[in-house]
Amino acid sequence: MVRTATGFALAVGFALLLTVGVPAARAGHAPDSFADLAAQVSDAVVNISATQTYEEQSAGGEPELDPGTPFDDLFDEFFRHRQEQGGDSDQLLNPRERRSNSLGSGFVIDPSGIIVTNNHVIADSDDVTVIFADGTKLRAQMIGKDTKVDVAVLKVKSSKPLKAVKFGDSDKMRVGNWVIAVGNPFGLGGSVTAGIVSARNRDIDSGPYDDYIQTDAAINKGNSGGPLFNMDGEVIGINTAILSPSGGSIGIGFATPSNTVVPIIDQLRKYGETRRGWLGVRIQPIDDSIAASLDLGEVHGALVAGTDTDGPAAEAGIATGDVIVKFDGAQIQDAHELPKLVAETPVGKSVEIVILRKGRELTKAVTLGRLEDGEKQASLVTSGPAPQQSLPNETVQKSLGMTFAGLDGSARLKFSIKNSVSAGVVVAGVDSDSPAAEKNIRPGEVILEINQEPVSRPTDVAKKLNALKSAGKKLALLLVANPAGEERFVALAVP
Repeated sequence: MVRTATGFALAVGFALLLTVGVPAARAGHAPDSFADLAAQVSDAVVNISATQTYEEQSAGGEPELDPGTPFDDLFDEFFRHRQEQGGDSDQLLNPRERRSNSLGSGFVIDPSGIIVTNNHVIADSDDVTVIFADGTKLRAQMIGKDTKVDVAVLKVKSSKPLKAVKFGDSDKMRVGNWVIAVGNPFGLGGSVTAGIVSARNRDIDSGPYDDYIQTDAAINKGNSGGPLFNMDGEVIGINTAILSPSGGSIGIGFATPSNTVVPIIDQLRKYGETRRGWLGVRIQPIDDSIAASLDLGEVHGALVAGTDTDGPAAEAGIATGDVIVKFDGAQIQDAHELPKLVAETPVGKSVEIVILRKGRELTKAVTLGRLEDGEKQASLVTSGPAPQQSLPNETVQKSLGMTFAGLDGSARLKFSIKNSVSAGVVVAGVDSDSPAAEKNIRPGEVILEINQEPVSRPTDVAKKLNALKSAGKKLALLLVANPAGEERFVALAVP
């Protein structure tokens, strides 16, 4: 289980660590001491106290919150204490305002008072206080935050310049380099632990831009948001997550690389918000079966599972089923690489994108939009009136371990299929022991294409499969939409 450094279990939790890595020239032996380095950077590492005001429910018990918030344990402790004191939660008949505190860590990056931490440390708090090593407490103002890379920028007003640290180049960190973690574990105050860089480019499914540095430096509760230092005292990451069954360190911690967060921090300081490049595509990884069905030869690239109608990619002629193999001169080895490259590219820049389409290599010129604008646009889209269904609901067909039916009004009603899914063949049933079930195809999903050719009637499925058999194909590539309209490709063996 991945947990927050504040100690609370989340679907994808977060934790704080502060680490220091050793340049290659020094990596041959362990340093005699980390004392000088710790003394050099510790004054720039701060404690973050975030306060959230909440309202108790009027008729019984604990307030209803989303699971996994940074305040879970505090609420649990509060209600446990009430019960131990003989309090009855049923006595809470009137709403009452209460406040809860969450503790994390952060670090100063500008002597004028600019401080960086994790976004999840401050969450939706309405009051944030920064506590320095000498005990000074300063109220913090929010400059900007980004949930996608879990970073927040704060500002405090100080009567004197603050001790600050600088960012270094995270790409220079190597597996095996020494690291140290400095933070505020368990609310005890400043603390230092040491370890090494255990791995790089870790994807823990916490967001679209996962590219974590993994370390075995001990990371504990209350450490979220602190810096990851190299041996020169430069920040090469923000300590963000731990993998732990208990909430304590087991030697698997993660930090967001400095080369990922620095551009975001610069944007937050300049604009108060992020301004990421936007391509307007939905992509999915390519596995061996999909690569074989597309005749790619080897697994590489990012498969386009859908495009936004008014997005930059669609306007440039990129379509569902294309495989993006190069973006602005950079080779795309897997789908995980593309979102990060696009996000880091300036809005409005014209880039060349190389795609593979039915065995042909094509180059498209695309002018990137702004991701945030695309997200706002998507939130305003309405489904509109239901499309007229001109096709009859034909006799049910069965193939590939699935039962197919026409996409008519009764199918939409039965499976709650959105109007955005305007054509295709409905999966009415799936055999539990079939390859389709193994690939997580479910009743109510809609087959839109087979081998990049559209299908609209159940009989189309049999025709397409017979054609594939005749052509000696061993795999059928299905474009599948779920009832909400989200599309993906699935490769199934042709019987």
